[in-house]
Amino acid sequence: MAFLYKSSAARGQIWSEAFTRLAPDMPFRTWPDIGDPADIRYLAAWTVTRELLHGLPNLEVLFSVGAGVDQLDLSQVPDRLRVVRMMEPGLTDGMVQYATFATLALHREMLHYRTAQTGHRWAPRPLLPARQRRVGVMGLGQLGTAVLAALRPFGFPLRGWSRSGGDVEGVEIFAGSDALASFLSGCDILICLLPLTDETRGILCRKSFDLLPRGAAIINVGRGGHLVEQDLLDALESGHLSGAVIDVLNIEPAAADHPFWSHPFILLTPHVASQTQDESSVNVLIANIRRHQAGQPIQGEVDRARGY
Repeated sequence: MAFLYKSSAARGQIWSEAFTRLAPDMPFRTWPDIGDPADIRYLAAWTVTRELLHGLPNLEVLFSVGAGVDQLDLSQVPDRLRVVRMMEPGLTDGMVQYATFATLALHREMLHYRTAQTGHRWAPRPLLPARQRRVGVMGLGQLGTAVLAALRPFGFPLRGWSRSGGDVEGVEIFAGSDALASFLSGCDILICLLPLTDETRGILCRKSFDLLPRGAAIINVGRGGHLVEQDLLDALESGHLSGAVIDVLNIEPAAADHPFWSHPFILLTPHVASQTQDESSVNVLIANIRRHQAGQPIQGEVDRARGY
């Protein structure tokens, strides 16, 4: 029974050493040196191919090395395989820090002040109390609920939306497509933390922006596929939206001539909101493998029908 790793070499070295210490009974193999394919029971990768998976006849669990699985083409993954997304504290902590920073930056109008500084203008603006700035989070999974909990102490009125809803202390919850318009109409700052599925692709679009209050701002830390980029540019140009913090794009890295680079009311970062921490993630991974071996539920297992 062996474990196969197929991702960055630096992380692979750290994980290999951890397996030697914590799981000496399980040989750690690094692609493409897989040894006997029949030995492989567990695979961790960012992306996979049909050929790779079908070449591992006894593979039981596919672990994503990231928090999401939308980069995996699940149609290429045999139904017999269990698919698991990365669950580790570093991912949540990083996202909470980034989303809090981005929310405060938009609330305190830092994009305006950045533009004023570039133009050598001393241009103070009135401070709007946090209690008058409504913040909404799309996506009420582990990351979304953690972000909402972190924002509560600032005094923002908070609301959350997802397909199935939920129960988050101090947060007004909206559930399902029928409630989306009502949710958006009360968001002065909108944070997208949805999984990327066929239903959520392109959800940050002209139709959604038009439902937001005039002067609203958005933060996309979900996936690039959630955002229709031209619709964002149009909404900023018209003044309906006042700003955006964007960490993910449809095509990464952004081309040198991408309009987001130089837009005065967009803060663009290179997909850094949340990153898997090599040292802590391997501990979570090994613990999940032990759960599987003991016949216990695996944390972060993906519902193949829902895509997350």
